[in-house]
Amino acid sequence: MGQYNKNLNYIQENFDAKIIVRDGTVKIEGIKKEVEAVRSLFDELLNMIEAGQTPNLDEVKSLTEMVRSGENNRLDGVLSDVIQTTYWGKQIKPKSLNQKRYVESIRNKDIVFCIGPAGTGKTYLAVAMGVEYLKKGKVKRIILTRPAVEAGEELGFLPGDMQAKVNPYLRPLYDAIYDMMPGEEFERLKDEGRIEIAPLAFMRGRTLNSSFVILDEAQNTTSTQLKMFLTRLGFDSKAIITGDITQIDLKRDDSGLSHDRKFLEKIPGIDFIYLEKADVVRHDLVKKIIEAYEKKKSEQ
Repeated sequence: MGQYNKNLNYIQENFDAKIIVRDGTVKIEGIKKEVEAVRSLFDELLNMIEAGQTPNLDEVKSLTEMVRSGENNRLDGVLSDVIQTTYWGKQIKPKSLNQKRYVESIRNKDIVFCIGPAGTGKTYLAVAMGVEYLKKGKVKRIILTRPAVEAGEELGFLPGDMQAKVNPYLRPLYDAIYDMMPGEEFERLKDEGRIEIAPLAFMRGRTLNSSFVILDEAQNTTSTQLKMFLTRLGFDSKAIITGDITQIDLKRDDSGLSHDRKFLEKIPGIDFIYLEKADVVRHDLVKKIIEAYEKKKSEQ
């Protein structure tokens, strides 16, 4: 119910149903559609409790929004599916139905494309799944890569050796990894070759067996680069390709992700997951910023 019945009160305010809580039971009265929606929400809260979680008001708000916006009222264990718990106790889990589908797709498919706007957890969830697979011995190494392409910058103008030049482009991948494990453990695994972070160009000519490979910012790969990456996949491996086709720093016609997905979608065994602004899990303003840009684009 939440502290001072905060969770219950919020649910009452947002559904046209009467909720009666008495003697350890919850009774829901009203029209069928509303009753089923509230029942689905309570089922998911129970799933979270059985998984050792304590639902908070933000999670109740998120579940309410999912029930209201979904094609059906089933939440399918979305917030109770904990991928892993970080060393400081934070639970990493999907926070929307689309993110849940993304995680399930990674579990069931060997090649998964995830396309969506900034802040939807594309890279973060992929890294979390990779770390989980590495910890459980399902793969021998994680390889994180992204193209060294940014608007208005070139590697040659950056100071330092090659590693120093590419580090700014790989920083978001380091940030995600540091969220999953202590810095010392990451450095040890990196020294052992069990975690590798490198520019996409370093993938050429390799065969990646027993690996969890993540290509980030794939919208900035050419068709040739994307083909090169996809054909590196070896036995007992997974490849996750993430990108935002609204933020292409190449000429739009040059983006392999934007162009090639049209025929790659037809290959059995390759899954495409599309995330939307409703799946944004950053600051509330990020969703509003995305909406503002979409509105401006449609006006133009």
